[in-house]
Amino acid sequence: MRTGEPLPAVAEVLAALATGQWHWSTATGLVTVDAEAARLLGLPAEPATLRESEVRARLHPVDWNEITGVIQLAVAESTLGEVRVRIMDERGEVVRITRSRFKPGFDAEKRSYEVIGTLQEVTEPTPGTPAGRRAVTGDWRRSREAFLLDAGRALAEARSTEEVLRVAAGLSMPGFSPDGLAVFGVEGDRLTIIGHFGQQPGDEGPFSHMSLQTDYPAAEVVRTGRAVYLSSAEQYRSRYPLTWPLAAHFGRRSWAFLPLTVAGRTMGAWMAAFTYPVAFTPDERSVLTTVARMLAQALSRAGAAETQRELTDGLQRSMLPTLAPQEIPGMSVAARYVPTGGGLQVGGDWYDMIPLPGGDRFALVIGDVQGHDVRAAGLMGQLRIALRAYASEGHRPDAVLSRASRFLHGMADGDPDSLDLRFATCLYVEVDPATATLEIARAGHPDPAIRLSDGTVLTRPTAGGLPLGIDPDADYPTTRVVMELGETMLLCTDGLIETGGHDMESGWKRIRSILEDHRGGPEELADALLQAVHGPSSHHTTGPLADRREDDIAVVLLCREGEGCGCGESVAVRPAVRRTMLTVAQDEPERVAVARQHLRELLHDWPSDDQVDSAVLLLSETLTNVLVHTDADALLLAEVRGEAGGRRMRVEVTDISDDLPHKRRPGELASSGRGLMLIELLADTWGVDPRGEGKSIWFELTEAGGTGT
Repeated sequence: MRTGEPLPAVAEVLAALATGQWHWSTATGLVTVDAEAARLLGLPAEPATLRESEVRARLHPVDWNEITGVIQLAVAESTLGEVRVRIMDERGEVVRITRSRFKPGFDAEKRSYEVIGTLQEVTEPTPGTPAGRRAVTGDWRRSREAFLLDAGRALAEARSTEEVLRVAAGLSMPGFSPDGLAVFGVEGDRLTIIGHFGQQPGDEGPFSHMSLQTDYPAAEVVRTGRAVYLSSAEQYRSRYPLTWPLAAHFGRRSWAFLPLTVAGRTMGAWMAAFTYPVAFTPDERSVLTTVARMLAQALSRAGAAETQRELTDGLQRSMLPTLAPQEIPGMSVAARYVPTGGGLQVGGDWYDMIPLPGGDRFALVIGDVQGHDVRAAGLMGQLRIALRAYASEGHRPDAVLSRASRFLHGMADGDPDSLDLRFATCLYVEVDPATATLEIARAGHPDPAIRLSDGTVLTRPTAGGLPLGIDPDADYPTTRVVMELGETMLLCTDGLIETGGHDMESGWKRIRSILEDHRGGPEELADALLQAVHGPSSHHTTGPLADRREDDIAVVLLCREGEGCGCGESVAVRPAVRRTMLTVAQDEPERVAVARQHLRELLHDWPSDDQVDSAVLLLSETLTNVLVHTDADALLLAEVRGEAGGRRMRVEVTDISDDLPHKRRPGELASSGRGLMLIELLADTWGVDPRGEGKSIWFELTEAGGTGT
């Protein structure tokens, strides 16, 4: 072409460079292509106007989706868009790879896009070149998709702001990973630093509480909601001269500031800084924008969850009592509560400590309202207040529970078929510290457990009635227990026992071993119980520990101070006596089995299995003898005295009947009459002692020192 001749038309130049043109209007749904663009699409080399579906059929489906995403990104950032497009034939095979650059526009009234772009064929990299090696080790597109998938999964699983920031700091973007990150939030009209990575502690100082009107990239991003890309230090210096000195000393060469937007609201900004030049191609901007969106969603979820946890933690703290600060003569009390995890962290379990009229006694209460929702928490609060009111009026334990049951039943508005009918289990213990006497009433709740002064652990069967709220006229009999010096009583909800996939039996074995092995005081023991189930805890535990909960946990420990309980100064010396006491009523023959189990627990470390079996058999015979041959109830007292190797067990069954047992010679077919014969045969010593009113049958066995089979 000679000098002075007119320049050729743009179409002629592009055709000479094997570059086609195309125009797409989403309002009409039509795509116009010139001859070169039509050829690259696999169509006849002539201008044509095509429907979107015709063009889409010629492109790889992933690439079509990417085009639409890049168009939106380019409009939002007022930049050019660029994508790599694979052209497919009728059989679905890739026939060529092209690159398209375009300038999109958006019509707000029609809510449609107008896109004008170019299309040019590109060749695959030559094997052996750096580009070829990158192609061999994995396509950039696939690595980007895998990165975004992993990043999205990790951010979705983050449960707190701290975890979100930790995930963001560990992101390794494909081909360009920043070495410095910062997440900015907004408080009023100022920026805040939510977290940062790649800087030294204290470096964030100049950027904290910066006004949103400051000439700083993050402030501009928050004001406008549009990203800022700075590919060089010169670009940063010329665009933001006032705040450039604050960023200069970090030694970075490229920066990306992106808005953190959720539901159309910009909640902050994310900075990614690089120590090497980054061009911020459309592909790289697409990755950064996608990460920023996921990061904003994750921070929003974490912030909402933390706010909810803070509110519900305050709610549960307000509902739960603070144990009485005054000292209890001769006794110590410790308590813990952990709500269920997931969702609203307020549950239906509770405990309480209630001063009783007169000032010399108090009540311990532990309970569990059915459910793990707001209604359960509300009922728990109301039931706790009702129990406090009834106890403060001076009612006995049975009357307190009867009134509470009637109160809870009445909350169903008198409709027994109401779906909102809830019930609650409860254990109420009236404590007299002067005599260490406990009056216990139970409403469907697990029995308490006693750790004796020598470390032996026994469940303490107590009389009980239906859970509260089921029958407004239910009765709740009481059981009297006297705590010996050094003994500790455990009250807990079933969450402590059954958490971790355990049932009541296997879970109790786990708790029992903790009680037996622990040597500290009640506060340390309460922590040990929770730590053994889920890890470290506090008085009111939330967060990751609570998130692993399957059920609420409430624990109350009552210790009568003395050697063995850990409350006093000396815990090394264990007393040489341990005992248990149990009543078997005429109308409760099933408690004979409970008595047998109690004796086995008392003899848990007795070396001779044969002697243990003999003692259990003789106990069963003596209890059955009272129930069959008298009209009285039976009282069991079993104790073990002495040091290991020379201990002696004594089992005594007392009743108020004056009829003395007689040793008989029953025939082969007789169904009774062998009890005293068995005692005489198996016991080392035995006897029948009159008691003024009633009698006592007792037997003793001396430790054999060996293990039976």
